Amino acid sequence: MRIHYIQHVPFEGPASIGLWADQHGHRQSYTRVYEKPDFPGMDSLDRLVVMGGPMGVCDELQYPWLKAEKKFIRKAIDAGKVIVGICLGAQLIAEVLGAKVFSNKHKEIGWFPVELTPDGSASSLLGFLPDRFTAFHWHGDTFDLPKDAVHLARSEGCLNQAFLYKDRVLGLQFHLESTEQSIRELALNCKNDILPDRYIQSSEDVLSASPVQYRRINEAMYGILDRLPS
Repeated sequence: MRIHYIQHVPFEGPASIGLWADQHGHRQSYTRVYEKPDFPGMDSLDRLVVMGGPMGVCDELQYPWLKAEKKFIRKAIDAGKVIVGICLGAQLIAEVLGAKVFSNKHKEIGWFPVELTPDGSASSLLGFLPDRFTAFHWHGDTFDLPKDAVHLARSEGCLNQAFLYKDRVLGLQFHLESTEQSIRELALNCKNDILPDRYIQSSEDVLSASPVQYRRINEAMYGILDRLPS
């Protein structure tokens, strides 16, 4: 399989998704938009993974490559590609599909529970997960559910945490790909986001996750990647 990543900042790479791809012998390629926003042809990839980032989907004046990225995501959807969007990636997919992206009432930063919807529990993609599990979060924006998308998950602080479109385009607001190293880099580069609020943990709490917590979220990510269409 040929997996292509869109990476928005140096400190938010594929993390455990890359480890999964290595274990399965998949070929991996990147568009690092902060270096050179060159996007490949559709015939060069089988699966697209759109990573997170601190920018917003509407920040096109500051990040002019966002326009080209949205066109590329739309082209990948129309070409029938399997796509996974994480955090900002999910927001970009939602906007491309015509949904509104906006500031959530609360930022979510830290380790908080996610609850599957009835459709999420019944889905072949997320149904193997517990109905309620802890994931890592780092976001301030959220999105409305795109038309014809299936609502898969929610949290106390954010209604739309996951959706599936046409059985092959997955948006995850939360992070299951995170590793200890990736969270350390995120906490270092986005430390100004950590301000007292209802769903924002301290840096100490963010970084104090046990190896068991990392193993659980990574196993969940691997299970989802295994269940996506080939």
